[in-house]
Amino acid sequence: MRGLFITFEGPEGSGKSTQARWLAEFLEQQGFAVVLTREPGGTPIGDQIRQILLNRTNHAMHARTEVLLFQASRAQHVEELICPALKAGKIVICDRYADSTLAYQGYGRGEDVDELRRLIEYATGGLWPDLTLWLDLPVETGLARIAPDRRNRLDAEALAFHRKVHEGYARLAAKEPHRWVRVAADRSREDVRAAVRAAVMARLEQPMPPLAAGCA
Repeated sequence: MRGLFITFEGPEGSGKSTQARWLAEFLEQQGFAVVLTREPGGTPIGDQIRQILLNRTNHAMHARTEVLLFQASRAQHVEELICPALKAGKIVICDRYADSTLAYQGYGRGEDVDELRRLIEYATGGLWPDLTLWLDLPVETGLARIAPDRRNRLDAEALAFHRKVHEGYARLAAKEPHRWVRVAADRSREDVRAAVRAAVMARLEQPMPPLAAGCA
């Protein structure tokens, strides 16, 4: 049986990395084989691309360059790590995935969302998550949680950019309510953890569709 592909999405400071790690630990305690990963990165090649994408000195990077670098990292990630794990029946938990491109480069940067979807389809072989957990909180709250000296190139963007990204997430979630679960992240980490676990356990009770052709 194929595995389950879970992604975490949301703004900076929403606690995605912590909640993804806690979820992986919980599922392993339940006896599941779990792979915890992140984007950009997840593979040696992807991690090298990550350094380029998030380096604050690369302020001259064009939006199209940014889009293509993300897809290059993602293509390697899907081929080398995500698809093999899913085919082996494992649960893959990914801190950010393709929806980040739609939210950040599409709604945030103003790149054509339909064109981005075509690029994502090519890079991933058509692999989309089974469940996307959107950790939602006010943009200002999330940014305030990140010390200025710890902000990467995208964190350091203007507040208006991050508000557009937030609006993008809301639109994406509204279009695919069967895949997205909004989790209010402006509360205690324990409350967020409980909501995340409930959403995942509910999804595990549902039948699994076939893997995308590019991943089968």
